[in-house]
Amino acid sequence: MNRRVLVAYATRAGSTGEVVRAIAEQLRAQSLDAEVRPVRAVNGIDGFQAVVLGSAIRYGSWLPEMLKFVESQRAALARLPVAIFTMHMQPLDDSESARKTLGGYSQAVRALIAPRDEAFFAGKVDLATLSFFERLAVTVAKSPVGDKRDWGRIRGWADGLGARLQ
Repeated sequence: MNRRVLVAYATRAGSTGEVVRAIAEQLRAQSLDAEVRPVRAVNGIDGFQAVVLGSAIRYGSWLPEMLKFVESQRAALARLPVAIFTMHMQPLDDSESARKTLGGYSQAVRALIAPRDEAFFAGKVDLATLSFFERLAVTVAKSPVGDKRDWGRIRGWADGLGARLQ
């Protein structure tokens, strides 16, 4: 019987959903039964043997619905292997200050659970998919726009994820 893996995500404009579908494809290639669901459609994790959680960033942290899910499922998640990933647009380099900023994005999640693996991926900002206030925030923050996703890096992380979730 294949191990069932929940791949749940939180997104605002849809690009994180595209990433989880690529991750799920890689997990399926490792003979895992990967089920992709938006976190708002997940009522619990019974029946799954591992979990992958991913969220876009807004105002420096994971989206509220994903944080609420992790809080509500904290005890169940502690009994399973969990991997997490974060989609972000700043910073995009590999400096010490960038690593510190990246760690802050998922700090609230790591305070609740201890993931076996964690990754940070550059994301996508399409101004046409954002609300007026989100476009204003992107402009004020001078955030990069465009599609910065590195599909090779995303798939590479997911390639070995099945073994890390054993």
